[in-house]
Amino acid sequence: MAVSLDDLTTGGTIRRMTRWTEPVMHRQTRPVTAFDEELHTLIRDMFATMEVAEGVGLASTQVGVDLAVFIYECPDEDFKIHKGVVCNPEVELPTGKQRQLHAADEGCLSWPGAYQLLSRPDRAVCRGVDANGDPVEIVGTGLLARCLQHETDHLKGIVFGDRLSSRARRQLDERHEELRHLYPDDWPLSPKA
Repeated sequence: MAVSLDDLTTGGTIRRMTRWTEPVMHRQTRPVTAFDEELHTLIRDMFATMEVAEGVGLASTQVGVDLAVFIYECPDEDFKIHKGVVCNPEVELPTGKQRQLHAADEGCLSWPGAYQLLSRPDRAVCRGVDANGDPVEIVGTGLLARCLQHETDHLKGIVFGDRLSSRARRQLDERHEELRHLYPDDWPLSPKA
C-alpha cells in the first residue's frame, strides 16, 4: 500500500548525526530496491532528525545508512518551501550558456557549525523515485538547487568540503574544530551546548 508524504514526515525517532570522519560518508550508497516499511521507518527517522537539527536536507549516510535516499524541506529562490523524498537520485545541471554559478555559504549537518563559500549551479533538476517507487522530478532554484546537489553528492560519497580548494577546506575544518565542543558526539540526540 502506498504511503503518503504526510505519513512519512511524522512519528520518526531522532538518530545520531554521522560525521565526515566516518567511512559511510565517503562511500557510494546502495540503490533502493525495496520500498517497504524498513525504508519508510528510515525516512520518518530522517525527517525527525533533520527537524531537530534544523536542516533543509538530509541524506541517509548522515544517519549512518548506506542507502541511496535523501529527504528535503527547503525553500527555492522564491522562498516557496518544497518537501519530499528522493531515492536513487540523479542530478542534471545546466550546461553552456544556461549554466549560471551562484556563490553562497554552504554548511553540512555532518560537519556542524562550519560554513564556507562554494559556487554551484543556480538550477538543478533531480530525478529519481519516491518512497513508493514512483518516479519524481524536482526542479530546484536558489537554495533548493544547492540542496539537491549537496544531498545527491552525499549519496555518491562526496562531502561539500571535497569541492573546496585546499585553503578553503582548511578554513572550514578550522572553524569546525573551534565549534566542535558545542556538538556532543551523539548530537542531535543530545542537544547542542
